[in-house]
Amino acid sequence: LDRLNERWQAANTLLCVGLDPDLDRLPPAVRDQPAGVAKFCIDIVDATAEFACAFKPQIAYFAAIGAERQLETVCGHIRDRHPTVPIILDAKRGDIGDTARLYAREAFERYGADAVTVNPYLGTDSLEPFLQWEGRGVVVLCRTSNAGSGEFQLRETDGVPLYEHVARRAAQDWARKGDVALVVGATYPAELARVRAIVGDMPIL
Repeated sequence: LDRLNERWQAANTLLCVGLDPDLDRLPPAVRDQPAGVAKFCIDIVDATAEFACAFKPQIAYFAAIGAERQLETVCGHIRDRHPTVPIILDAKRGDIGDTARLYAREAFERYGADAVTVNPYLGTDSLEPFLQWEGRGVVVLCRTSNAGSGEFQLRETDGVPLYEHVARRAAQDWARKGDVALVVGATYPAELARVRAIVGDMPIL
């Protein structure tokens, strides 16, 4: 969180640049290169770095085409050429025990990410392996932007919707264990404002 705050101040930006390389939407000249995905993403990184407060590669776009090594290359390039811009690995991991520990290791050790997105709906013990990595961030799904998100996130317990329970737990419990931020879709501005009121100055993606 300190690195993110420093970047906000130094570059005067809140822009998080997503890296979602969809092969079907890439030009053939890029798509047909052996390391075309990495080159495409690195070109975007270099073109936008001065405007970015963070880069957010989505792991599924790489893993689905067997391009995890290219993702490593992209993350390595960001660390080498733009070391003040944090990397948020968009993986939305959610599991328990040894599996969660390995997901944390994958994000923070293999890819060298500064933060990773996680799904909290298996409970606090599913987040603890990520929170234990000192100096790394955990970005928790809270009120997501997809059309079906309200199916569960708006369900009430004790008169309070589930996403508010997540926000409150993040602010009162998880943030004491490590660096925590929340994913909240701007598609629901009233609920975004409600989350902000609950979590104070906690970063929101």
